[in-house]
Amino acid sequence: MDVLSAVNAVEAPLAASAGALGVVMPIVALAVVALLIGGFILSKRKHDAEPPPPRPDEQPLKPEGRTHVEQHDPHSSDQFPADGHALSPYELKDHGNGPLPPDEERPRG
Repeated sequence: MDVLSAVNAVEAPLAASAGALGVVMPIVALAVVALLIGGFILSKRKHDAEPPPPRPDEQPLKPEGRTHVEQHDPHSSDQFPADGHALSPYELKDHGNGPLPPDEERPRG
């Protein structure tokens, strides 16, 4: 018996037995297409129900003064080395782990 004829003998029954899979696959494909179309329609309806974007005359006005104020962060007082090399962990010493210095108190009066 030749190998090619043995392969053909096995393929013929498998190819002929489409059975339930051949009937179910088109139904599943149609269901997936229907779900995709339904999702698109629902999304379009939701988008149409949203209010339109504001017109240029409805935009908020720019504030008169600055709204951002720079503040000094006591944790960022350390500077990079002048020569540009990165600090190693042993060169950091206690930076960042120590207590913060007390704020300078203004005299009351």
